[in-house]
Amino acid sequence: MKENDLEKIERYIKGLTNDQENAWVESLFLDGENNYFLKNSLEKDWDAIVENTSISKVNLNHLLMEVHHIIRKNEILKNQRPLQKFIRIYMKTAAILLLPLLITGGLVFYYSGVHGLTKPDRESISTIYAPLGARVSFILPDSTTGMLNSGSSLSYSLPFNNNRHINLEGEAWFEVTRDEENPFEIKTGNSTVKVLGTSFNLSAYPVENYVEVVLQKGRVDFKDNKRDKEMTVFPSERLVFENGDISKTVTDPAKYNSWTQGKLVFRNDPMSEVARRIERWYNVKVVLNDKELEKYSFRGTFQDDKLEDVLRFLSLTSPIKYKITPRFLLADGTYEKEIITIFIKNPQY
Repeated sequence: MKENDLEKIERYIKGLTNDQENAWVESLFLDGENNYFLKNSLEKDWDAIVENTSISKVNLNHLLMEVHHIIRKNEILKNQRPLQKFIRIYMKTAAILLLPLLITGGLVFYYSGVHGLTKPDRESISTIYAPLGARVSFILPDSTTGMLNSGSSLSYSLPFNNNRHINLEGEAWFEVTRDEENPFEIKTGNSTVKVLGTSFNLSAYPVENYVEVVLQKGRVDFKDNKRDKEMTVFPSERLVFENGDISKTVTDPAKYNSWTQGKLVFRNDPMSEVARRIERWYNVKVVLNDKELEKYSFRGTFQDDKLEDVLRFLSLTSPIKYKITPRFLLADGTYEKEIITIFIKNPQY
């Protein structure tokens, strides 16, 4: 492999390459499985380095993770080849692909004491966003998968595998990869959710001052960090944390992950819950005009339905009416959300 090729790869890791160089490096990695010149060159580099006995003391996990994350993020943004194919190819040759970077000295290692251990020179934060009105799938470096709901964000630091701590604002469905030595922890405001291997839905929109955990399988430990209260959640249970109070009920988890399939599902839900989920789903503000409405409950499944269709169905199955106030321009140049006012039917209105 030519020296200037190694320099391109080194600059790619540092984020200093232009679009043309980015395309060259990524195509090289993607085609590495079939590129004889690349494989042959890297194998020679590997043979040369392993002769140095000190290399066995070096822990490359954080570097593997960082390179993996950079290329995975670029692939998602550019919507190029399927991510799964890249990961499959990359993981086969990741150890070899990193070696030329070591040869060129592009990445700096430092050793702690006499143990010969390495540490990353700086912490890198990665954030995943789901725009309003959209849902975004994700794969974390430890192979945990999931989906972010509308208006949500998830952030974590690299290296990740030995420090599986993330921050969530909004709602997400998680399929957590089990690792008993490194528990998976999610911080949401003043609370923490700790899991091993499990499937669950977590809703924690800051503006709602409300945290909800619904467990499909496994076990989840919930903690109110401010008051030092803890509670364990088991399959088919729903935990709600609101105004400092923690409560649990038995529920159907399928209802709470239906949003990942593009479905809005109500199963005898109270009007307050229906309003909350309509707000989130359609990015609107729902106002209950009468406290008596909180006694009503609703059933229904909607998929790809317009907001007015959902409201019309609710009004046909219960004694309610609604009024839609269109968005309007505020003084700061932004638009107010569309307002849905729901009230009880009566002859005077």
